[in-house]
Amino acid sequence: MTHRDVVVVGASAGGVEALRELVRGLPLGLPAAVLVVLHMPSGARSALATVLERPSTLPVRAAEEGMPLTSGTVTVAVPDRHLLVVPGDRLTLSLGPRENGHRPSIDALFRSAAQVAGPRVVGVVLSGALDDGSAGMVAIASRGGAGIVQDPADALYDSMPCHAAEAVPAAAVLPAARMGVLLGELTTEQLADVRGPQVTDQMRTEIAMALFDGESLDGRGHPGVPVPLTCPDCHGPLFSLSDGVLHRFRCLVGHAWSAEGLAAQHNAAVEGALWMALRSLEEKAELARAMATRARAAGHELTGRSFAERADDAHQAAHLVRGLLERVPRVADDGAEDGVA
Repeated sequence: MTHRDVVVVGASAGGVEALRELVRGLPLGLPAAVLVVLHMPSGARSALATVLERPSTLPVRAAEEGMPLTSGTVTVAVPDRHLLVVPGDRLTLSLGPRENGHRPSIDALFRSAAQVAGPRVVGVVLSGALDDGSAGMVAIASRGGAGIVQDPADALYDSMPCHAAEAVPAAAVLPAARMGVLLGELTTEQLADVRGPQVTDQMRTEIAMALFDGESLDGRGHPGVPVPLTCPDCHGPLFSLSDGVLHRFRCLVGHAWSAEGLAAQHNAAVEGALWMALRSLEEKAELARAMATRARAAGHELTGRSFAERADDAHQAAHLVRGLLERVPRVADDGAEDGVA
């Protein structure tokens, strides 16, 4: 007989306050290690451990390579490295491919914990945009672990909690401030089965990709079924994956995308292309106006009229592009908050 002793927490946009509420409510002597991933810019230095240490009832530390899982301690991910659980109940920091554009990745942490600890894991998804954490919650549930989702009404950004609750309907839904009490209960319950269902080949492959472990990937072939799409990160071919609940995508080198994440990235690419087109049209109009002025000053009225018409055409085209820019769907910034990273 054993108990749940690994709590993995994922947060993104609007997640810092939720994390503060969660760690404030954790009971002293919690018999579990708490691992936290907050999406953050890769080039920044993170102050998350310091931010969470103030309200936390438990010690808070930044993750280091090879750290053991330590009960009663909160460990937070560092920028530009996946935080992963490996056999032997230890932590590793990996430079593996980004998932939904993020490293550290919530899904990568959740998936690795599910593989190593099975039913001993509790996954927690807090505030954030898009749907990061959903695939990881499905992985935890598939191995017999438990799930908790922040009440969408309590989250500053409700997209991640909504998607996670939809992907794993059995997950408990409650405000962040009440999660500590539930975690105290879940981590003291005795488990009859500590092994859980088998780890699938797909999960092993995805974890090997996150670990950046080429030897484990040798001979595994493509990571799914090829689709006529390309990876926004490396422009390689994408392959469709399904865990029975969600459909996702990976490229040959391991960049991972949910359908929502891929669509948001495409929206960003479209917006960037439209801004470039707008700039080119405005420059064309400005140049044509200048040429029209010079031609008329030199007494070439016909040439001046021609350049003026070109300027008007470019101006009209720019007006159309501005209208298209207003229609590009916007997604909330899914990065770290000011003062944290």
